[in-house]
Amino acid sequence: MGTDNGPTRAQRTAPEVGASGGAAPPGRRRPRGRARASGLAGGHPGTLSAVAEVIPDPGRAPTVVVVMPAYNAARTLASTWRAIPSEVVDDVLLVDDRSHDETLQVAAELPIRVLALPHNVGYGGNQKTCYLEALRLDADVVVMLHPDGQYDPALIPELIDPILRGDADLSLGSRMIIPGGARRGGMPLYRFVSNKVLTRIENAVLGTSFSELHTGYRAYSRRFLETVPFLRNSNDFVFDTQVIAQAVAFGMRVAEVPIETRYHADASSTSMQANIRYGLGTLATMARFRLDRVGIMRSRLFRP
Repeated sequence: MGTDNGPTRAQRTAPEVGASGGAAPPGRRRPRGRARASGLAGGHPGTLSAVAEVIPDPGRAPTVVVVMPAYNAARTLASTWRAIPSEVVDDVLLVDDRSHDETLQVAAELPIRVLALPHNVGYGGNQKTCYLEALRLDADVVVMLHPDGQYDPALIPELIDPILRGDADLSLGSRMIIPGGARRGGMPLYRFVSNKVLTRIENAVLGTSFSELHTGYRAYSRRFLETVPFLRNSNDFVFDTQVIAQAVAFGMRVAEVPIETRYHADASSTSMQANIRYGLGTLATMARFRLDRVGIMRSRLFRP
């Protein structure tokens, strides 16, 4: 499932149910020692106290869980999973949004956790399930990776690094930091222009200076997901915009990491109608944010 989407800028309960109805096999796990060294590295003042926010128990390495919100991803799922760097990822969870293709059959052949939703709930609704399940799996860092191959899994170490160092609560993979990178990756011109225009408007409203606010490649700290009320967000694509506005409203630290995207025939795409609805939803979210900030109309999106 996908949307359009140098240096970094800067309670377990029941077992998981797999596609076949049994307990799902665990994802690939990394050597704990290496993860701990990576998480504590950096040499920044206050690193240990900052990392303590990411890892409540400093005696263990951070748990990194990759979540894949899937919809009709049978053709690209296996190759995307194979590209995930096992040395930095502890678990992989796929949440299938009632796909009409062979996504669940392909997933059943992979050593990943699978949750099949009984109804299609939309991109945002799928993400809500992904993050709730990741928290239940005791994740310290959660990476959202589209299973359509549009975003490179090899960049997960770079994406999670700001969080592991204690420098960020949300890390965004930006396609706009590298000059010309988005267009070289095949981003259509109309998407490129609309991305830039909407990002500029959002920066003006939010008081930020991000290079891109429409990426689908993101990593979240546990603290972020336990603080920001993402369950109140839309079940549609504008979920992504609402999360960023919430990050600003709740004073979360956000980092950007340069990435390149890959538009190809098997990458999922949205209709023009969905794109227009997303753009209007983004503008509506900015209006709600501004009205809340000036005290005219409070929004539960931006309240604890």
